[in-house]
Amino acid sequence: MRDLTPPRDSLDPIETASRDEIAALQLKRLKWSLQHAYDNVPFYRSKFDAAGVHPADLTSLKDLAKFPFTVKSDLRDNYPFGMFAVPRDQITRIHASSGTTGKPTVVGYTQGDIDMWANMVARSLRAAGTRPGDMLHNAYGYGLFTGGLGAHYGAEKLGCTVVPVSGGMTARQVTLIEDFQPTTIMVTPSYMLNILEEYHRQGVDPRNCSLEVGVFGAEPWTNQMRSEVEAAFDMHAVDIYGLSEVLGPGVASECVETKDGLHIWEDNFYPEIIDPQTGEVVEDGEMGELVFTTLTKEGMPIIRYRTRDLTRLLPGTARMMRRMEKVTGRSDDMIILRGVNVFPTQIEEQVLTVEGLAPHYQIELVRDGKMDAMRVHVESLPEHGDGEAQAVQAATLKHRIKQVVGVTAVVVVAKPGTVARSEGKATRVIDNRS
Repeated sequence: MRDLTPPRDSLDPIETASRDEIAALQLKRLKWSLQHAYDNVPFYRSKFDAAGVHPADLTSLKDLAKFPFTVKSDLRDNYPFGMFAVPRDQITRIHASSGTTGKPTVVGYTQGDIDMWANMVARSLRAAGTRPGDMLHNAYGYGLFTGGLGAHYGAEKLGCTVVPVSGGMTARQVTLIEDFQPTTIMVTPSYMLNILEEYHRQGVDPRNCSLEVGVFGAEPWTNQMRSEVEAAFDMHAVDIYGLSEVLGPGVASECVETKDGLHIWEDNFYPEIIDPQTGEVVEDGEMGELVFTTLTKEGMPIIRYRTRDLTRLLPGTARMMRRMEKVTGRSDDMIILRGVNVFPTQIEEQVLTVEGLAPHYQIELVRDGKMDAMRVHVESLPEHGDGEAQAVQAATLKHRIKQVVGVTAVVVVAKPGTVARSEGKATRVIDNRS
C-alpha cells in the first residue's frame, strides 16, 4: 500500500489549530446554536423552559450538560417538519429514515448546511488519502438515505470524478471498478465483502485492482475486518462516521496515516460521552454513549442528540481535534443473553479468527424452553467446505465465543453463499424469540 498521507499544507486551518482555539470557536458557535434552536423551534423552547434553562445560561462548554437531551422519538413526534428552524421554503433538501419501526425521522438542510456537509465529507476523504483528481466509486445507496448524496457532493467538492453506482448489481460493481479504474470506493463494510466475493467468483484477483482507499461507514465494523479487506485488496481501509439526525456521513473520519480512531470535526459538532443509564457526562477516555450537538446547522439544529452509539473520546493525534474510538455497538443493539451483554461486533471478531470461515455471519436469537439462546450462522469458504472441516470450524468458533465473549452459542456452519447478504446496511441480528 502506498503512503497516502495528505500534505500538511492541504489541511483546513482548523485541523492544525490549538485546543484553546478549537474550544473558543466551539463556545462561540454553541451559544449561537442554542439561541437559534430556542428562538425558532417550538420543541426546543418548550424543552428548555421545562428544564429551567436558557441559552444565556451557557458560559462555558461544560454548561451544555445543563440542557436536556434530544432523542429519536422527539423527531418522530414532530414529524414531518416540526424540528425545522427556518421556513420550509428555505430548506434546500430533505432526507429521511426508512420508517420501518414507525414514522420516519425527517431532516432538512439549507443551502448553507449542504455546503458545510460537502466540506466535511471532502475533509474526511482527504484525511482518508483521497486526492483532487482521483476517481471515486460511490456504492452507498442514493435516495432518502444520506449516504449516497452526502458522499457524492463531498467527493465533487474535493475535486474527484464521481461514479454514482449506488448499491446492488454486484457483478456490475466489479466490472466498473475494473474498467473505470477508480482509486477510492465509498461503501458499507458488509457490502465490500460482497464485492470481494464477486471478485473471487469472477476469478479476478482483487489485489490487482486500482483501488487504493476504501472509506467504510453506516454500520459498526471491526479492526479484524479492516485487516481482512486491506489484505484482500492491498488497499487502505478507513472508517467514516455520521448519522442523518446530526448531518450524514462526514461528522468524523479516520486519518489514513494513523487509523487510530475517528477525528471528530469539532468546528461543526460538539461531542459528549454520557453514562447511558444515568445520563451523566463522563470524562474523556471513559466508555459510554456518544451525544452530539450541532454548532453551525441552520435548517435543523440538534441539541444533545443521544446517538445510542457506544465509544469513548480520546486526544487528537493526526489532527488536534479529538478522536472517537471505533464504535463497538449501540446501546439499543446490545443483546443481553442470560445476564451477559453481547454486541454483534464481538461475534464478528471471533468469526474472523477461525480459519476456513467466510466473514459473513448472522446472529439468531431463539427461545430454548424458558431461556433465551443464541445461534450464530456462518459459512465456510469454498475450499474449506467439507463436513469434517465444518465440524472443526463450528467447535472452534463455539469455544472462542464462550472463552472471549462469555456466552454459549450454537454455531451453524453452512455451505458457501448461504448466509444472507446485504447491499446496504447488514442485518446482523434476527430475533425469533417470539
